Amino acid sequence: MKNLFFVAVLAMQLFSVDAQNWKPAGNKIKSPWAEKVDPNNTLPEYPRPQMVRDQWQNLNGLWDYAIIDKGSNIPSQFDGKILVPFAVESSLSGVQKTVGDQKELWYHRTFTVPSTWKSKNVILHFGAVDWKADVWVNDIKVGSHQGGYTPFSFDITAFLQKDKAQKVVVKVWDPSDLGFQPRGKQVNNPRSIWYTPVTGIWQTVWLEPVESTFISQLKTVPNIDGGNISVQSKTEGTIPSDIIEVKVLDNGNVISSGKAAIGQDVLVAIPNAKLWSPESPFLYDLEISILRNGLPKDKLKSYVGMRKISTKIDANGIHRLQLNNKNVFQLGPLDQGWWPDGLYTAPTDEALLFDIKKTKDFGYNMIRKHVKVEPARWYTHCDREGILVWQDMPSGDKDPKWVTRNYFNDKELIRSKVSEENFMKEWKEIMDLTFSNPSVVVWVPFNEAWGQFKTPEVVEWTKNYDPSRLVNPASGGNHYDVGDMLDMHNYPDPKMGLFDSKRVNVLGEYGGIGLALDQHLWEANRNWGYVQYKTSEEATKAYVDLAEKLKKLIPFGYSAAVYTQTTDVEIEVNGLMTYDRKVIKLLEDKIRQANIQIRETLK
Repeated sequence: MKNLFFVAVLAMQLFSVDAQNWKPAGNKIKSPWAEKVDPNNTLPEYPRPQMVRDQWQNLNGLWDYAIIDKGSNIPSQFDGKILVPFAVESSLSGVQKTVGDQKELWYHRTFTVPSTWKSKNVILHFGAVDWKADVWVNDIKVGSHQGGYTPFSFDITAFLQKDKAQKVVVKVWDPSDLGFQPRGKQVNNPRSIWYTPVTGIWQTVWLEPVESTFISQLKTVPNIDGGNISVQSKTEGTIPSDIIEVKVLDNGNVISSGKAAIGQDVLVAIPNAKLWSPESPFLYDLEISILRNGLPKDKLKSYVGMRKISTKIDANGIHRLQLNNKNVFQLGPLDQGWWPDGLYTAPTDEALLFDIKKTKDFGYNMIRKHVKVEPARWYTHCDREGILVWQDMPSGDKDPKWVTRNYFNDKELIRSKVSEENFMKEWKEIMDLTFSNPSVVVWVPFNEAWGQFKTPEVVEWTKNYDPSRLVNPASGGNHYDVGDMLDMHNYPDPKMGLFDSKRVNVLGEYGGIGLALDQHLWEANRNWGYVQYKTSEEATKAYVDLAEKLKKLIPFGYSAAVYTQTTDVEIEVNGLMTYDRKVIKLLEDKIRQANIQIRETLK
């Protein structure tokens, strides 16, 4: 143990020196939170708010990195330090280098396991790594994962060395837009609406001690009409006589509970439930345990929001969106989730929350998370703040012909078998990640034909996998008579284009009002918006004019609309805020007033 103590002390001293030498790379604009990034305490918040255990260890911070030829051996020497969990192309990584499909990015660090974990199993968690990751612990390969947007983990207990520092090595390969994998707006040649590639670890890496019997996954499904919730769980190391117990708490008091055998859903009554909505985002606390002979083998905390998303035909025969059995017009911005300093990764948790709170300040009640997936904490922030979320599947592969004003009757994209299988695997993992978040109400598998294939089959699978939510099958074109919505895009003005008498009609994108502000630009001379204005007053007036046009379309069928967009992103300057979040470009009070008027049209 003495040797382990001295190794730990030496590692801390070396890390402190490295931390003093770390600084953001490049000279691009940065958000106000960039200067709050601490390499000794990087994104320290608990990364999985819907499955909380008391003990964990954060592995964020400075790691060794190397960029070497694809197919090479584990490097014996490294190029320098990288700040995890910021992608290697980002400023906050301290590196800001591209990798490409002919290279691989390698990571290395050591860690010590707390002595109090001696009798526990140790799980190594990755929040997200883009795209293909291979992981070694103490020179033993422990597993691989393909998928750039979702968490994965390995039980590394058997590979830990007694009374020694442990070594972890990660290899990442990411072909960006040269591959078939979901990648959203990442391209090797950023331009127009396409942005910088993101390679490597971009969410928190952490350790967790668990018993040999533990809960590995939770899904909660609220039922406000029946006055109950259903809790599904996956477990490890259980025996047939084990029992899952779920307790529901309101303000610390247990108000209901239920039990089930392992592998069965737990049904828990919540009579006269307090409903979750953007106006009242109430959350019940949950305690979930595995019981063996009446004693807990594992216990964790979670939460649930009682809400229902559905559709209903109104008195005029128009299908309307409903929340908790009441008509609601869903209005929100297209939210890309990019940062000038961290790219895919917000500099701090405060920054992650900022965009959500500001969206509500603008008078919106919804966010469309556009061809990107956020860390689990983002969705919990949405749950707590009270905002609805439409979750896109990040696009990938190639694009078929795009038909916008008619139902699609051409040939869809034919993907390879491996591309199809990978799409469905990653889509399922994304749905699993956000399955229990009450804020998430709509799944969007395809956008503007990007990578769109086998639309009826994908939509049917999505509806069957999660019957509790709505499916927007194809946002902006290549429409099929499937799913719950017909989604039109039109820039800049709101227009109908098509009307579907059997489904909800939504305006999935409109607006794009551009305003370039000096000192807040990604590039000084290469900026664009769908329409350009020179002052905040002019841009605000244009927004209000579009709002008036949108209001006139609501009685004729529109039940939701998505304005482009929350912030500027790289050379796009059509955000409500600058890319660095330092300036609200349009007049906030007038935007809020216009948005509230739109939302109240259906009340």
